[in-house]
Amino acid sequence: MKDLSVYRNIGIFAHVDAGKTTTTERILKLTGKIHKIGEVHDGAATTDFMDQEQERGITIQSAATSCEWDGHRLNIIDTPGHVDFTIEVYRSLKVLDGGVGVFCGSGGVEPQSETNWRYANDSEVARIIFVNKLDRIGADFLRVVQQIKDVLGANALVMTLPIGIEDNFSGVVDLLTRKAWVWDDSGDPTAFEITEPPAEMADQIEEWREKLIETALEQDDDLLEAYLEGNEPSVDDIKRCVRKGTIALDFFPTYCGSAFKNKGVQNVLNAVVDFLPDPTQVKPQPEIDLEGNETGGTAVVDPSQPLRALAFKIMDDRYGALTFTRIYSGKIKKGDNVLNTFTGKTERIGRIVEMHADSREELDVAQAGDIVALLGMKNTRTGHTLADADNPATLEPMVFPDPVISIAVTPKDKAATEKMGVALNKMVQEDPSFQVATDEDSGETLIKGMGELHLDIKVDILRRTHGVDVSMGKPQVAYRETITQTVDDSYTHKKQTGGSGQFAKMDYQIEPGEANSGYQFESKVTGGNIPREYWSAIEKAFQVSMAEGTLAGYPLLDVKFTLLDGAFHAVDSSAMAFEIATKNAYRQTVPKAGPQLLEPIMQVDVFTPEEHVGDVIGDLNRRRGMIKSQESGPTGTRVRAECPLGEMFGYIGHLRTMTSGRGQFGMEFAHYAPCPANVAEEVIKEAQERKANK
Repeated sequence: MKDLSVYRNIGIFAHVDAGKTTTTERILKLTGKIHKIGEVHDGAATTDFMDQEQERGITIQSAATSCEWDGHRLNIIDTPGHVDFTIEVYRSLKVLDGGVGVFCGSGGVEPQSETNWRYANDSEVARIIFVNKLDRIGADFLRVVQQIKDVLGANALVMTLPIGIEDNFSGVVDLLTRKAWVWDDSGDPTAFEITEPPAEMADQIEEWREKLIETALEQDDDLLEAYLEGNEPSVDDIKRCVRKGTIALDFFPTYCGSAFKNKGVQNVLNAVVDFLPDPTQVKPQPEIDLEGNETGGTAVVDPSQPLRALAFKIMDDRYGALTFTRIYSGKIKKGDNVLNTFTGKTERIGRIVEMHADSREELDVAQAGDIVALLGMKNTRTGHTLADADNPATLEPMVFPDPVISIAVTPKDKAATEKMGVALNKMVQEDPSFQVATDEDSGETLIKGMGELHLDIKVDILRRTHGVDVSMGKPQVAYRETITQTVDDSYTHKKQTGGSGQFAKMDYQIEPGEANSGYQFESKVTGGNIPREYWSAIEKAFQVSMAEGTLAGYPLLDVKFTLLDGAFHAVDSSAMAFEIATKNAYRQTVPKAGPQLLEPIMQVDVFTPEEHVGDVIGDLNRRRGMIKSQESGPTGTRVRAECPLGEMFGYIGHLRTMTSGRGQFGMEFAHYAPCPANVAEEVIKEAQERKANK
């Protein structure tokens, strides 16, 4: 039996360019997993093994690896920072017990850091913070600590202070032991010495150490009382309190350093071991039944319990599909048959492997607390639960956002058409935020995703990994429709063709629902004028009709349909007759209800040097953006705005031109809002032309 108290399942997450992958490389070097450090900017990082990642210097898919530190086993997932790939962060955090949030010492809390932090809060993941890049110009550790408190509302518990800053950054002071860790300039992460801190830092060290102890001891009333009476707690007592508060999410131990210069990473590793929870110390996963209701049971981390495992990522490689799985309880052996509670079918586990980026190690058995990849799973998808066939239960599934942008892709020749279908099917299995559909009007294949970069990478993967050359159409916005007025109406469906005919009569009301209320159905029919067995046919038929609005064919949102009265015929009425009547009623009444086109509005977060703020704001206004706030920092200004997605295509190019290449931006879906009349006219006209050309 493995000792789970020495396990740490952790993820490393941050904004683009804060240094997550570089930090992971240093961790792997220090733990002896790799012997030569690979750099992101050289395209040689261990966990960035895709061609696209190496060329662009960004992480696209989360990579799993494991290593040993101080007698503990660390399962580490390096996640992407770019907003288009947040889905990778979300699903990784969902299965992890702890995280390391990396922040840039000069950039501070950037847009994507907030999204990732919010995901981690939702998943209730304990975290430690690493403020990286303190060797950079404009770096300021305490300013970033303040930003973490102000912007994220998180209580950053300072555990180390930097010695020197920018070019003079040489090491850190550990506040618990009052010792300085100083590295030489050889670039060897193990070339450091532990000495007395600089004398001029004495007051600062005592001030922050006092804050650290007071915050930590709030976890133990007896120790706090003794401390207030003048008794200094032991380092072990303080550590125990810090661990308790970290696991309870009361505060987040905060460290500083420069991963690129190999300074400060050991302290982070020690903190992972000392303060982050082992698999048995996190809140057990709730179990739900097949209808989605909580059963009150939980998947307790215990190898002797029935199997409960969550597939959180599918990755296709040269050996076949790998199903990354977190085992919450029980154990699995090679050759076992397990039940997929989503499909209701059993699957046989061909092989179990432990991943180190894109290389692997074979295992015969895996147990609660492990993160492994399974081979041979044919029908398991992201978010599916694998359970004991004799004792089934489902874990809370993952919820993925709907795509906001689509483009048409056409294979260059006939031979590539079939190949493209197979490749897209594999890519959809790997990434739940990526969808494929066929445009009914044009017959084109549409790929849908979370942003331009997301789809750009997907097309690149199609071309290189799967060898399918495609041409791309221009990006399409995922518009929606709704109604603005309440209409009472009536529809009668009669058809007589000899023998039994069809008859259905309905009086009904359709009205606008609350924002995000979706579709609501209510029946006020009394006296059996429409028998109850036909109500569900009416409800479903209206819902199916809503997939295509009457203005431009986009899905209809937020509508309430109330069945008021009607009539039926004992022989000629049927569920089919009421279904046809409902579909015709939809086409008759929705155009009378003030239909309106809605466009996706994005939350845009732009970082720009001070001298270009005016240009950036002017440009956002021209794009129909609403400026929400702007904050000045030492290295530039951050502008937050809400802009329609349709106006944001190609924005990164404009931003770089305006800011001499120094601007950055992040963007995520916020909500749908009514389109201005001129935009709506243009969209409706295009939709009509597409229909006419069909």
